This record gives sequence, structure tokens and C-alpha cells, in this order.
Amino acid sequence: MSMIGQRQGIIVWLYSLKQAKMLRKFGNVHYVSKRLKYVVLYCNLEDTERLMEKIQSYSFVKKVEPSFKPFLKMEFENSKPDKAKEYDYRMGI
Repeated sequence: MSMIGQRQGIIVWLYSLKQAKMLRKFGNVHYVSKRLKYVVLYCNLEDTERLMEKIQSYSFVKKVEPSFKPFLKMEFENSKPDKAKEYDYRMGI
């Protein structure tokens, strides 16, 4: 059993990456894009709204967006398995 509950990602767009390390106090920093200047941060689902407001109040933050992955349906319908790939998997290729 995991001690971590539901998690949600928050994408924080920055003007400068100098303060990216400071975002660690809000949750787990998963990824930092140097070229596009954004940080992907994971936090508890219950704390998402409160943390987004807090992070948005900083002057170095351009925009804050939630990740919608926890709300997407990951079971796909009408996806036919490829027979050639299925054969390769059984062969161990």
C-alpha cells in the first residue's frame, strides 16, 4: 500500500529559471524545460487549487496550469491489436 494519495501535475511557466529550485517546497519537481522555461511539479490532488493560487502570486511566474492526466480516460475503445506485432511478442523478438 502506498502512502501517497492521488497526485496531479502542475505546469508552471516562468520568466526565468533562476527560481525553479524554489518550487521544490510545493511538491516534487518532475521536469524542468530550459528551452521553454517551464516546470512540471507533482502535488497531492486535494492541495492543487491552493498551491496553484500560491505559486501564481509570485512575480517570476508567468502562468500556472493544471495537468488533466488524472481526469483522462486511459482505456481506449476500438483499438485493434496488430497481428504482426502480436506474433513478434510471442516469438520473443
